[in-house]
Amino acid sequence: MIKIVTKRFLLRDFVDTDRSPFLEYQADPRNQTFYEPDRSSPDQAARLFEMFQAWAGDRPRLNYQLAIVQRQEPYALVGCCGLRGRLSETGEMEFGLELAPAYWGRYAYAIEVGRALLDFGFTELDLKAISGSTVSANTRIARLAQWIGAEVVATRPGSSWMSDRGWSEVDWRIARAQWEHRTLRHGR
Repeated sequence: MIKIVTKRFLLRDFVDTDRSPFLEYQADPRNQTFYEPDRSSPDQAARLFEMFQAWAGDRPRLNYQLAIVQRQEPYALVGCCGLRGRLSETGEMEFGLELAPAYWGRYAYAIEVGRALLDFGFTELDLKAISGSTVSANTRIARLAQWIGAEVVATRPGSSWMSDRGWSEVDWRIARAQWEHRTLRHGR
């Protein structure tokens, strides 16, 4: 079982007791804002949870989607984060981080989790780069990507549900050398 420990959080594989809080925060309308309408159903959330649990048993492991829990309360689900390996053959994985709406804007939670996940990817998985994609209107992720030193590598129209709202899809990327330079300058 993967366990990444930060000052306040434990990032670990999902366990059965995470199911109910995961489904609950996935159903929150605030959480569904930046997702395609078809991808924000209770059935889709249940399928995601099952897929995340299945990924933990894959060998070789290509996807790490981890529960974010508070160290003081190891079953208090704060959200989830991951490095997904669809591009892993090239030494690159896709980053994702989602906090439950109750934890939005709380004391740099996303920065602490993001830092730990990037360290894991570059140090433990020996990745060359980590990339991500988000809706242009998702300013929280844009700020996080900027904080970690990622560069925007593409902006494209995205699917119709995005363009209907005047949004586009933004891709960003950070190479290991950029991350190492940033952590040396700013400390871990």
